[in-house]
Amino acid sequence: MSLPNHFELLATDGTARTGRLTTPHGVVRTPAFMPVGTAGAMKGMHWREVRDAGADIVLGNTYHLMLRPGAERIATLGGLQAFTGWNGPMLTDSGGFQVMSLSDLRKVNEKAVTFRSHIDGAKVELSPERSIEVQRLLGSDIAMQMDECVRLPAERSDIERAMRLSLRWAERSKRAFETAPAGYMLCGIVQGGDIPEMRRTSARELVDIGFHGYAIGGLAVGEPQAVMLAMIEETAPLLPIDRPRYLMGVGTPEDLLEAVSRGIDMFDCVLPTRNGRHGMAFTRFGQINLRNARHADDPRPLDEESEWPAAHNISRAYLHHLVRSGETLGAMLLSEINVAYYQHLMRGMREAISSGTFEMFQQQTRAGWARGDIAPR
Repeated sequence: MSLPNHFELLATDGTARTGRLTTPHGVVRTPAFMPVGTAGAMKGMHWREVRDAGADIVLGNTYHLMLRPGAERIATLGGLQAFTGWNGPMLTDSGGFQVMSLSDLRKVNEKAVTFRSHIDGAKVELSPERSIEVQRLLGSDIAMQMDECVRLPAERSDIERAMRLSLRWAERSKRAFETAPAGYMLCGIVQGGDIPEMRRTSARELVDIGFHGYAIGGLAVGEPQAVMLAMIEETAPLLPIDRPRYLMGVGTPEDLLEAVSRGIDMFDCVLPTRNGRHGMAFTRFGQINLRNARHADDPRPLDEESEWPAAHNISRAYLHHLVRSGETLGAMLLSEINVAYYQHLMRGMREAISSGTFEMFQQQTRAGWARGDIAPR
């Protein structure tokens, strides 16, 4: 059964797409990259910097927020937007990824996942119905079905069991979402590991169930990039053209470029802020390690052509000093530089698709990465 559509496809260039997703808290321009604020905060960044960098939408996590500070508490405080001060669209992961990442702390059966809280060891049950309830209490614009994600490589039997369970949980998630107010969205999640026929089965059955949008999950979890791209190619053509397509947990700038060229509209990943905390910057030159001694005496900025102030106003020498000294400011500056670069990349892709120059944009972007960083002083 189909659901109301909130996505408008504006232009295509080959398989690449650009569009507009309308949510209760604002419009999301696609292709879109969602910075990850797992526990209701962007590590090392204020929300105004996230917005100024160009992000339309951010991601929060059901599992972490229901444990602390608690979904019911957030609801009484006005929902995620009011609680955090982020006044734009939010998507919440269902907690399904933690089924995999916290595998030592959980048990899975047909009814639900039972966790031992990583905070205090308390027993917590997360069913598809409870996952949707938590996401509705949080007030996220886009909720995700409860699913089980399997780390690759995995046995075929494990992949099929998780895929079938995720489909049954998809039906339960949709039923639990039926009372959500108009305008809020629920996405189904395609599973199937690295097995093409299972991906196709999952995609077709999810489309038959009917969702506001469709995600491709269970990738970037240990498989080579070539396998991830092959699974996108198997899956994306089976998803409705007029619904947004979300590749979960991905990825590097190269991953984004490759996935957009295969018809993906939305992404999330912790890399921009995580790598920033470890002294790494994403730029038009590729990735730059500010720990390297070559930067210690370099008065030049990271990228004099960047629109982001910290990238064109602050010397490499100072960034190097901050990183090597373990100063929090270094992690903060590099995190915002990285988030801004990701948003710059997404804006460039949207503009190139709209103007029919996406192939040229890909070539120029890859050429910049291949040339590498500017020569040392």
